[in-house]
Amino acid sequence: MRSGAQNLKFLDDLAKVASGAVQSLGDIRGQVKSMVNAFLGEMDIVTREEFERVEALAQKARERQVELEKRLAALEKKLKTPAGKKKK
Repeated sequence: MRSGAQNLKFLDDLAKVASGAVQSLGDIRGQVKSMVNAFLGEMDIVTREEFERVEALAQKARERQVELEKRLAALEKKLKTPAGKKKK
């Protein structure tokens, strides 16, 4: 049977080991995160914000194209020129 002092030393040693393990896991987590960020940086991947910004621009351009197509069709109808044919 262990004495009280032995139990305290054992618990103290156990706490040091646990603390070291937790610190090691934190270090490993930081290293893995750094490696993943470096890997993704090399892959030239866009961020979510960049993607959403370009997606919004594309949507706006599409809406403008539809608007211009309608205006063109109205002008062609006004001139009675079928689409795709040139006036002589």
